[in-house]
Amino acid sequence: MIDLRKMEQFVAVAEERHFHRAAHRLGMSQPPLTVAIRKLEEDLGVDLIARGPHRVLGLTAAGAAFLHEARATLRQARHAIATARETGAGRTGLIRLGYVGSALYGRLPETIRAFRKARPSVRLELREATTAAQIAGLRAGTLDAGIVIPPIPKSEGIELRRFDRDRLCIALSADHPLADRSDLSLATLGDEEFVLWPMAEGRGFHLQVIRLCADAGFVPNVTQEAHGMHAVLSLVAVGAGVSVVPESMARFRPDRIAYRPIAATGAAFSLSLAVHQPGPAVTAFAEIAA
Repeated sequence: MIDLRKMEQFVAVAEERHFHRAAHRLGMSQPPLTVAIRKLEEDLGVDLIARGPHRVLGLTAAGAAFLHEARATLRQARHAIATARETGAGRTGLIRLGYVGSALYGRLPETIRAFRKARPSVRLELREATTAAQIAGLRAGTLDAGIVIPPIPKSEGIELRRFDRDRLCIALSADHPLADRSDLSLATLGDEEFVLWPMAEGRGFHLQVIRLCADAGFVPNVTQEAHGMHAVLSLVAVGAGVSVVPESMARFRPDRIAYRPIAATGAAFSLSLAVHQPGPAVTAFAEIAA
């Protein structure tokens, strides 16, 4: 096998057309360089350099061909080294980032903007998904990080870092008979049909809504379920039912949906950055997200 050092030495001699100048360029004395080139030719079984009594006359046909390939090999080697160092420092690579829908209305966009500015060579691949789907993706290795809503059952190996805060609020269609009431409370909705998301997609979040309704004196009559918060709100917008959703999403379809606050202390919740065996790029993202 021909090592990269021998290729570098040959390229220097070929470009300088002079052993002494090539040795000076390489930071070595001439005799070892002459020996190294002779050894390279022996290893290859061909003459690479046409020599005169005291200087290099030129390259043989084999030498010209080897020079072309050696330059390409050295460029690729330098690229490989730089890529490894950049990846190891978290300055390049890919992050597959999952997020619950409401995260787009909080800190996430600004965090992404700050990360892209700090690490422009790291590619972010964004995937909206429920908390349960993100945890499954982290375990399967199809996601590198996620913005989820805790608590997370069976979260062994998943590290959660606090990312954002939000509150729950009431959502109902703008033409709903109760939409104009300024004193609207959760207790007022005891007889309404609800649109929620399956418990399996976010058990802790789902149970928080059920507890809020129970504290208000009723069990919600869930007549329809939807996968993802945007889907829930789209059904609310067309009058399929009322819902309890993150307050940060009040910017979604405000022309078709009326949002009303819930004063109860139990309406607050947090979002967390979830990671599983984070690499350098994910660690850099987590530092900016902190």
